[in-house]
Amino acid sequence: MIKIVPVESKKHLKSFIMLPFRLYKDDPAWVPPLIPDQYKFFNAQKNPYYFHSEVQLFLAIDDSRVIGRISAHTNTQHQKEHKEDIGFFGFFECENDAHAAEMLFDAAAQWNRKKGFAAMRGPMNFSVNQEVGLLIDGFSDPPMVMMPHAKPYYAELFEHCGLVKTMDLYAYLSERKDIPERVQRLAAAIERRAGVSIRSLSKNKKQLRKDIETVFEIYTRAWEYNWGNVPMTKAEFDHIVDELLPLADPELIFIAEKDGHPAGFSLAMPNYNEVLKVMKGRVNPITVIKAMLAQKKIGSARVITMGLVKKYQGRGIDTLFYYYSYKNGLPKGFFRGEFSWVLENNTMMIRIAEMLDAKIYKTYRIYDKQI
Repeated sequence: MIKIVPVESKKHLKSFIMLPFRLYKDDPAWVPPLIPDQYKFFNAQKNPYYFHSEVQLFLAIDDSRVIGRISAHTNTQHQKEHKEDIGFFGFFECENDAHAAEMLFDAAAQWNRKKGFAAMRGPMNFSVNQEVGLLIDGFSDPPMVMMPHAKPYYAELFEHCGLVKTMDLYAYLSERKDIPERVQRLAAAIERRAGVSIRSLSKNKKQLRKDIETVFEIYTRAWEYNWGNVPMTKAEFDHIVDELLPLADPELIFIAEKDGHPAGFSLAMPNYNEVLKVMKGRVNPITVIKAMLAQKKIGSARVITMGLVKKYQGRGIDTLFYYYSYKNGLPKGFFRGEFSWVLENNTMMIRIAEMLDAKIYKTYRIYDKQI
């Protein structure tokens, strides 16, 4: 008999974290997260998301066997930005059991309903600034850094439980060892016409902190008009910076300036999922050695985010960012590049990706459910 249990003990949290390790053990495309990082992520004292919003994790248990999980959570930042009467769910994992899925979604819906919401949206882990969407196409390739994976049958479970598509997100893949000639010509023309300068993040520690503050300023201003945008708190931004900066390559992070004023930024990351893959979730002397060897062989990168202050949009500066990502990334051996995620209605970014000969190779879907 299946029952839904709220996660309220260390034992339950361990079950919540470890369930994917069993469900995906035979899936060659799955990339296991580091187990210690998962414990920190779900620690209300360490993850700044918990500082402003509420979270409840649930398990589906059949007798003594954990067969599913889900989170229900509020997002006060989303409510402030969009004034929407909506709660959220995320971290869905489940055996191919329609009844268990129904019970998990019902638990998340009831929790959100008690918070006063009329609908819930997801999967969001926990917000659009983290892992977003359900993979519905492109299961054979491992996800790149900070992108989710899923079971092919999940979409059917979602729809069976009454969830309805609200937005698709695309991941574009570019595989090449040179910069398209037309992109080089276009970039040169845009740079002259727009009168902007593009520079990499500083390697000087004092200037680096100033650059990071500049990126936060641009991020806050550039994304305010985007669908689903949720501004990060300063604590969340600092937390992400602290996590990513040791892994980041400053030569893949760019700031655009116009007459000395910040106009935009772009962040690409080496695909550290290639490292996580060999660690299998564990941190010990053997996996650390494997990680060090794998790090030297990383052959892919992901353009994670890009933002332009509104008055500088439409001038082709985003194309410049892609050009410089190629220019600095190719000599490092990053011959596979992912641009993600791109909203299905972002015609400008789609046009740029196609100009770069990138193809959609994964699609992620965000769902809504009236509750």
